[in-house]
Amino acid sequence: MSNFSAINEFIAAREYWPGDQAAHHHYILTLFGLYGRPAGKPIPVSAIVRLLSELGSEPSSIRSSISRLKKRGVLTSKRSKTGSSYALAESLELHMQAGDSRIFSPVSASIGDPWLLVSFSVPESERKNRHIIRSGLTKMGFGSVSAGLYIGPARLQKEASEYIQEYQLWAYVDFFVCEVSGIMDAQQKVSQWWDLHSLATEYANFVGLYEPVLKKWQHHFLQGRTETAQSAFADYVPMVTQWRRLPFLDPGLPAELLPENWVGIKASKLFNDLHRMLKPLSEQYVLMAFENP
Repeated sequence: MSNFSAINEFIAAREYWPGDQAAHHHYILTLFGLYGRPAGKPIPVSAIVRLLSELGSEPSSIRSSISRLKKRGVLTSKRSKTGSSYALAESLELHMQAGDSRIFSPVSASIGDPWLLVSFSVPESERKNRHIIRSGLTKMGFGSVSAGLYIGPARLQKEASEYIQEYQLWAYVDFFVCEVSGIMDAQQKVSQWWDLHSLATEYANFVGLYEPVLKKWQHHFLQGRTETAQSAFADYVPMVTQWRRLPFLDPGLPAELLPENWVGIKASKLFNDLHRMLKPLSEQYVLMAFENP
């Protein structure tokens, strides 16, 4: 199994805890995604255990998840001046860069942009491949027109092509770039193709969790209080972990096709505000932990 498949299967096999904190294996991937870059940069094991223990994870569980990630080819063991360390597999860097763009710099389509139709037909005897196609397209943000026909903004073509190539599924899949007919009610169709209600619920849960956190930090800064870098880390890593899957569920549809007062806009602003506020302090704390594990 290649690293691209390994990291996607590792993530897909472990769901987030509903509406609350994410499990420690997600924190590990967030930690490496934020501070173990470029891929190949070693992080001391002792620092990983210490930092994630501060987020409520058990050391034994942390070490167990690290071991599983190593077996799957996502992490590699390294020696550094601080002792035993792990790093993201270097072959994952392009994959992580694509994730950075989706998480920190998402792009929404304009109303006149083209669409990508993904058509696929898989024999019943190979239904596992059908599941791989459907689940992968869904996680990229594609909507379902019918059982074997998915749709998304055309800018997703590169990402979808890499996924189909990775799993060697081109024998079952065809791509078509198209535009919406003027006689079609695109907004009504979008509400059928995508489960916008569930996505709105995900965004609303994020807002409910982290709006109080933003207000807390805004109040502290207005009062001129000196918050510790450790406090920033304790809020920042769980916040990024909760957020980072949402831009993959949201294809970035044109604003004209979304419900009025779309909660995703509020959630995105909240994430960006906290990201700008907490990133420098959190990074300061993590780097100190790396140097003194």
